[in-house]
Amino acid sequence: MTKNQHDYYLQQMGIQRWISRNTAVNTEQVMANDIINTQSEKPVSELSWEELAARVAACTLCPLLSQSRTHHVFGDGNHNADLVIVGEAPGANEDLQGKPFVGRAGQLLTEMLKAIGLKREDIYITNILKSRPPNNRDPKPEETANCTPYLDRQLTLLKPKLMVAVGRIAAQYLLGTNETMAKLRGQQFTFRDTGTPLLVTYHPAYLLRSPGQKKEAYKDFLLIKKALETL
Repeated sequence: MTKNQHDYYLQQMGIQRWISRNTAVNTEQVMANDIINTQSEKPVSELSWEELAARVAACTLCPLLSQSRTHHVFGDGNHNADLVIVGEAPGANEDLQGKPFVGRAGQLLTEMLKAIGLKREDIYITNILKSRPPNNRDPKPEETANCTPYLDRQLTLLKPKLMVAVGRIAAQYLLGTNETMAKLRGQQFTFRDTGTPLLVTYHPAYLLRSPGQKKEAYKDFLLIKKALETL
């Protein structure tokens, strides 16, 4: 095992060592490339967890995102989770730490999960995009298209019993619809042809801006709890 591979595996396990930002960006790319270069260029649909994480870390399909990011944000949580939560894209804190939902919005999500008896380590969390869009703008269609195979492979490997889309963009993407949040919340859908139940709720970042909607979001989480209990 090379030093680059060793450091990369430490990062995937959540063990961080201090290095400067510029070094971190360059090292992350080199480590991922090092792993990819030791394997055949398999289709994304055939990659293992380790191979998929390495492919995402080295991805340059979106030149702007791959150059502007500090870290890619692959996903985090229990690979055997019944519940998978999907957001739209990493924010500033997520970009800095390389993990999804770690800022104020992430803290709120953690508290909402606690309210229905769940811990972060009980579930898996990821985003449609694996890199932060500049200034937290909405994902562009071509960026979403480039990241879709990565998310699809994650979901195939995870085999969740329930999915939850947080926010309008994630909900519309996962369901292939332009319906508003008002029409999507409170209903149970099926994710594509997988048969996996899917529920929709507000993004916690939206709730921080609109705290009056927290009561409505709590109703959504009660539906999540009920759905998990009936699986």
